Amino acid sequence: MNYSAAEIWTIIGVMGIGTFLIRFSFLGLIGDRPMPQFVLRLLRYTPVAVLPAMVAPLVLWPSATDGQFDPVRMLAAMATVAVGLWSRNVLWAIFAGAVTLYAAMGITAVL
Repeated sequence: MNYSAAEIWTIIGVMGIGTFLIRFSFLGLIGDRPMPQFVLRLLRYTPVAVLPAMVAPLVLWPSATDGQFDPVRMLAAMATVAVGLWSRNVLWAIFAGAVTLYAAMGITAVL
């Protein structure tokens, strides 16, 4: 697909306006009014839903392997989840996943 410069700038403008309106709906319209308890409870789960949604494609279809499944990345993801569930600490989970990824990549490089 080839887009002209005007089409690209139109898309950028529309996306910018849309992003502004989404954020303004919470920040501008609600302002400093108290939010209902059920909304606050639901908003607590936003990071828990967004972070896995961003990471899952990188684990299941990594671009480094041209979209092919990589057992090393899956092992690191499983270690991250296991340590996260065990410790309930995000930093320990990230550290465990990074160490597992580093160690597993080092082992596979030797083989």
